[in-house]
Amino acid sequence: MARAYIGLGANLGDRAATLTRAIDLLGDRSEIDVVAVSSFRETDPVGYLDQPPFLNAAVAVDTSLAPSALLATMLEVERELGRVREGPRYGPRTVDLDLLLLDDVVLDEPGLELPHPRLHERAFALEPLAELDPDLVVPGHGPVRQLLLSLQSSA
Repeated sequence: MARAYIGLGANLGDRAATLTRAIDLLGDRSEIDVVAVSSFRETDPVGYLDQPPFLNAAVAVDTSLAPSALLATMLEVERELGRVREGPRYGPRTVDLDLLLLDDVVLDEPGLELPHPRLHERAFALEPLAELDPDLVVPGHGPVRQLLLSLQSSA
């Protein structure tokens, strides 16, 4: 079993209900065991600003799935919850699931990069990770706590 961290976000519809349902759908898979869920936090949009605020969270899961199979499962959950990949990049969405980390795996394949390529730049993803595991390290970038401090001091 590998420990993976998945970031969740939503800014359309009943955001909290959608994130809760996404967590439930992940946990319903026999190959995924949800072991911890961060609190939900409202955040401002990044990249494309003309949209409602997001609700973000993260989950820690233990999984027997390979990285690509876990990502495929996450995309399936997004589709089940009405995610449509149209419109502007970083635009509004019913739900967004991002594979942030998988143990200490570093991977760069078409469609899948681990750790998530912009994780170290995004407080909205780092804050829930720090809540789940304050000692967590982002391979190639350092401890989550230090990354957050760096972002806060540059803001």
